[in-house]
Amino acid sequence: MEILRIIDKIEKIGKQAVMEELNKSEVEKYAIEKIINFIEIDGTSNEKVEKLQKLGIENEVYNKGVEELKQVVKNIRLFGVPEENFKVDLTIARGLDYYTGTVYETFLNEYRELGSVCSGGRYENLAEYYTDKKLPGVGISIGLTRLFYKLNELNLIHAEQKSIAQVLIIPMIEDLEKPIQLATKLRNQGIKTEIYLNNKKLKPKFKYADKLKIPYVIIIGEDEIETNTVKIKNMETGEETKCAIGDVSFFTWK
Repeated sequence: MEILRIIDKIEKIGKQAVMEELNKSEVEKYAIEKIINFIEIDGTSNEKVEKLQKLGIENEVYNKGVEELKQVVKNIRLFGVPEENFKVDLTIARGLDYYTGTVYETFLNEYRELGSVCSGGRYENLAEYYTDKKLPGVGISIGLTRLFYKLNELNLIHAEQKSIAQVLIIPMIEDLEKPIQLATKLRNQGIKTEIYLNNKKLKPKFKYADKLKIPYVIIIGEDEIETNTVKIKNMETGEETKCAIGDVSFFTWK
């Protein structure tokens, strides 16, 4: 954990200072070189993952981590995030030791001096300190002061509704590829879209949409996948429309 905390400082104090701190922590010279070579693996996100796979490290935890990282990159692309807006960064370690999977940090490109504005990661059972239930999850912390300072400065803050979403997509299937692709398509057309990801029955999902006054709900289940259709429900009138997935873009969103 001490080594990870030192690595996490690299952007603030630089490579040389990190090496000096590792040396003070009695890390052997050959190990310091291996650590630095590892975190300096360069290339695109795909190239970095490929290089990690080719290191030939026979360790179950390591190989599981590389596979998870590969899956994270794949899903980020499924959500339509442009390549220039994310990258695999092997120097990110985070200072807290309860993370058990991918960790991430978010920056405003033109205001790097603010530091990270949204950071967190995956943990398998952080809640074990407070309950006997196993509750895996993903967490983030948002630097509200620094983030809202810039949003306000750029006149980007505007919220008068309980939810900005115009559409709530409710997946009734485990494979989220189709729901994600549909959400991305709608967002690219300027339609504010949310995906309901909690594993609950249908009624609470509709209740969620109703509570937040989201005008429309799109249901995607096994039947819809087989027939290449979706059900669109108008939450105000209760009217349901069956529509081919490819024609959803032409639906009139009021």
